[in-house]
Amino acid sequence: MSGFGDGYVGTAQDAVKIRRLEKQREAERRKIEELKNKSADGQPGLLQFGSSTSEILETAFKKETVGLVTREQYVEKRVNIRTKIEEEEKEKLQKLQQEEEELQMQKRKKRRVKGDPRLSFYDDIENGSDEDDFENQETQKINGPIKLGKDPTVETSFLPDREREAEEQAERERLKKQWSREQELIKNEPLSITYSYWDGTGHRRAIQVRKGDTIGEFLRAVQQQLAPEFREVRTTSVENLLYVKEDLIIPHQHSFYELIINKARGKSGPLFHFDVHEDVRTIADATKEKDESHAGKVVERHWYEKNKHIFPASRWEIYDPTKKWERYTIHGD
Repeated sequence: MSGFGDGYVGTAQDAVKIRRLEKQREAERRKIEELKNKSADGQPGLLQFGSSTSEILETAFKKETVGLVTREQYVEKRVNIRTKIEEEEKEKLQKLQQEEEELQMQKRKKRRVKGDPRLSFYDDIENGSDEDDFENQETQKINGPIKLGKDPTVETSFLPDREREAEEQAERERLKKQWSREQELIKNEPLSITYSYWDGTGHRRAIQVRKGDTIGEFLRAVQQQLAPEFREVRTTSVENLLYVKEDLIIPHQHSFYELIINKARGKSGPLFHFDVHEDVRTIADATKEKDESHAGKVVERHWYEKNKHIFPASRWEIYDPTKKWERYTIHGD
């Protein structure tokens, strides 16, 4: 049974059990031989276990048939001797098996005290230590390495976890959608804007738009509001109207929401306040920002190109989100 051949169809557990039984039989055979050798040294005569069964039978038969005997006596003595020898060998074999079972039982008791039943290899420990290395090697050859159970006390939060990552991703998506809904609500909120149509003199007006509207959409609403009163506004296009806030020309694609959420600042004040108010503090503090908001100007492009070298158009610049206007917080430029 050193190898099971191509026709073997048993499982890995069956193979391990077969090898365990073979080792047990081999151990029993060795013990019988040892007992026979001891008997041969100490009890010469009838039960000389150092010799084979046929030799023992022949020696005992010769001693019993010394002298002349009848044929019936001859046969009877030979049968009786063979039966006696077989019974004695059977008794010795049973005694050896009983001793072996007692020894195995003691080993199991010792390992039951030391062993942990939560371990996946606890059953193998109970079956004896002599075969452990051999059985583990055979199992690894057939089924691969033995997999041990996880220790629930070990910290594993830093390890990759598909289920946890999926939950985190779902939570991120939920928060992202929630944030988007909140921003949409903000963009739909009404916003009152005080502005001045500038053609060399100021014509102050007020209009209401949404916080999410762009500067272009705001100028379209302004054109509709000013068209009945100002002919040049009525005949021009929205693209030729400019919105100037705190000395910065805000391009059409920017939205009021963008200016508010980023707390954008201009050369002479914040770009996220659209009402008109002045700093009422009686003592100026150069280290603190001035709390002022000026009415934005709506200007026709042709007028700007014609007068951009004259104050106040000479101070105007194109709004750049990456540029920081901080001097006004100190000097109020």
